[in-house]
Amino acid sequence: MMEPLFWIVRRDLTIALRRRSDIFTTLVFFVIVVSLFPLGIGPEPDTLRLIAPGIVWVGALLASMLALEQIFSADHRDGTLEQMLLTPQPVALLVTGKVLAHWLVSGVPLVLISPILGLQYDLSFDALLTLIVSLLLGTPALSLIGAIGAGLTLGLRSGGVLLALLVLPLYIPVLIFGAGAVEATVSGLGGRSHLMMLGAILLGSMVLAPLATAAALRVAED
Repeated sequence: MMEPLFWIVRRDLTIALRRRSDIFTTLVFFVIVVSLFPLGIGPEPDTLRLIAPGIVWVGALLASMLALEQIFSADHRDGTLEQMLLTPQPVALLVTGKVLAHWLVSGVPLVLISPILGLQYDLSFDALLTLIVSLLLGTPALSLIGAIGAGLTLGLRSGGVLLALLVLPLYIPVLIFGAGAVEATVSGLGGRSHLMMLGAILLGSMVLAPLATAAALRVAED
């Protein structure tokens, strides 16, 4: 059962490495969005620490949305997705592999660069650590939830706009608890409860999102 999963992840990562511009587009967008606010607001440390959690998380959310359409669209155009749906392996397993590859390409770079961007906002070491953990828990959930929207809008005209309208309301809990964890750490209250909620959202998404995405892909291909 695990061999098809590894095959899908390896295949999608190989394709992504051949199109490095897509990876850099997401990363550069995230860096630009997060870096512009300190320049516009000013160097006041207290103000920067106050707004840092929300800005970093909104930037990560918007950056992750840039690559959502690419999860299934290329395979849909060349017929690969149809062949995957005909394989004897569970479609939800194949969806999990594609979402995992998408997160490794679009989510992990955001997590790795976030501490550097957090230094612009004068965040403490504990706050930066909480930021990393929250993004590690939240960005996979964003990819899983976004995959449902990508499956529902597959092949539709102006699918990108509709995709944003579908997934943004579902992203709000992740945004609230992700930014809340960092904000609570900055204020000295501790972000453990927020991180536990993020973990619960991630676990729920891991169970339900592949099944919902598989059903959406079958409808789209039919």
